[in-house]
Amino acid sequence: MRVLLINNDGGGFCDHVEVDAGMTVTQLFERHIKSGKPTDYLIRVNRLPVPSEQVLQEGDRVSITPTKIEGARS
Repeated sequence: MRVLLINNDGGGFCDHVEVDAGMTVTQLFERHIKSGKPTDYLIRVNRLPVPSEQVLQEGDRVSITPTKIEGARS
């Protein structure tokens, strides 16, 4: 099945990606974000924050945005 993945990390990208039925948000993150931990990102499905074990559905819109920006001062 296909979902729209919006990656706001670094240069970012947006594309439809194929995922397996039953795939969770965490599994999608691990497949497409090679560095970092899911806890350092705000992950939304269809514009709503979701738990890490949220199962994706056909046509979902997933956005991944870092909550910690490297080099930023607090």
